Amino acid sequence: MASRIGALLITFGVFQALLSPQPMAGAANILAVQTIGAKSNWNIMRTFLQVLTDRGHNVTVFTPFADGDRDGYTVVDVSGDLESRVSLNVSRIPRSTPSLIAYLVNALRVNCGTIFEHPRMQEMLEGRSRPFDLVIAEALWLDYVSYAATVLRVPLIYVVSSPIVTHTERSFFGHVPNPAAVSNLLSPRGVPKTFGERFTNTLSMISVSWLSWNNERRLRKSDPRPFDAIDLVRPSLTFTNTHFITEPSRPLTPDIVQIGGIHLTPPGPIPKDILEFIDDAPNGVIYFTFGTVISMPSLPENVLKVLKEAISQVPQKVLWKYDGEMKDKPKNVMTRKWFPQRDILLHPNVKLFISHGGISGVYEAVDAGVPLLGFPFFFDQPRNIDNLVDAGMAISMDLFSVTKDTFFNAILEIVNNDRYQQNAKIASDRFKDRPMSPAQSVVYWTEYVLRHNGAPHLKSHALNLKWYQYFLVDIISTFLFIGFVLFFIIYYGLKMICKHIYTFFHSVKAKRE
Repeated sequence: MASRIGALLITFGVFQALLSPQPMAGAANILAVQTIGAKSNWNIMRTFLQVLTDRGHNVTVFTPFADGDRDGYTVVDVSGDLESRVSLNVSRIPRSTPSLIAYLVNALRVNCGTIFEHPRMQEMLEGRSRPFDLVIAEALWLDYVSYAATVLRVPLIYVVSSPIVTHTERSFFGHVPNPAAVSNLLSPRGVPKTFGERFTNTLSMISVSWLSWNNERRLRKSDPRPFDAIDLVRPSLTFTNTHFITEPSRPLTPDIVQIGGIHLTPPGPIPKDILEFIDDAPNGVIYFTFGTVISMPSLPENVLKVLKEAISQVPQKVLWKYDGEMKDKPKNVMTRKWFPQRDILLHPNVKLFISHGGISGVYEAVDAGVPLLGFPFFFDQPRNIDNLVDAGMAISMDLFSVTKDTFFNAILEIVNNDRYQQNAKIASDRFKDRPMSPAQSVVYWTEYVLRHNGAPHLKSHALNLKWYQYFLVDIISTFLFIGFVLFFIIYYGLKMICKHIYTFFHSVKAKRE
């Protein structure tokens, strides 16, 4: 009896330990750096920092999106100093890979240099302000953001608001993704399936890595910065805005934590006029937006004409995010400069989301279980849309070659074919089914790094290897050398044996004669 009671007490104690929350690491002083002047990127970082301040930590953030100080949250506004944000004019968006990479490398170097030369930042780096326990920085393409953590000698956490930039994985995490299974970030395919796609993906990974290195090398020479002169620390942990529903399953090291959908908030009330428009749509509603990246009026006139003609013929009503007044607006369309996108997508009468494929909108569509028609432009957008195509909840189209008929037929295909709606609901259920919310993951793993002094044990040993060690060039060279020596020994051994045999038989033959 006593043994049974003892066993029950032990079991109860184990369950209590498992279910009790982890102890807080103590209110930490955190320095955050936002170097990307894009609102969608800031939405991820802003939510991330909000979670930490709600937990009781103190955050000082350098950002181009000043949203005001509050308890435990101090903003340093750098909006007037950073490289201009991604253009809202479609004609000025970098379309080719070389031009996109050149723009990103230059913008990130300029922005990081500007922030690290800021008088407030200089005070912190020189130790003339309160000490910091942790640096959190958005890392998109390069590791210059590590400079503050390197100088302050504190742990570093990266926040990647897009899917992982594949060419950075070797320097960030120690490993190179296998191009046979993992698509390059700039690839139009979510997964390389055919020989041609694997071949193209491999070439893309090599070319993107080389273009990034070459642009960086050139700028290091022409415009040297302080972060060029030191070995930058690597992140203790990286939070990525990914999830295995919208990003194919792939190997990840323990220092990568997926928090896809962290920006999603509980639904709020929809403005009365918009709600009446939605409710008064017997055939449902289509929501159409290209986010904050693309200004609709900047689209070519022939493209706008095609879009309006096709939309005017669909039986659904359409909410169209459009800056300014729309000429020849179809009767079934409501336009606004801004819509409460999250709340609209969660309305049960919304049948379709037409989007450019930005990752934030992708998560909002998946969470709401709404099928998507995508017109991707650049960066990760083609890949994001293709992942939803593979999930059976989307169709991808090229905006600049679309016709009225192809656009109209694509809308009808998605709206009238239950398969897309069913697959969207399946993706939504899988997306929501996780052991802890993204916010809980942020709290746990950030405090884990603080509790364990940077958690160096999470990093892969591959980070300590030179490139020739990682790719086994030294091992392969040793095998080749040993093989050559063995071949040399065998060859000359057989040659000597053959020579002796030949000499022996030649001498025997000579004696007989």
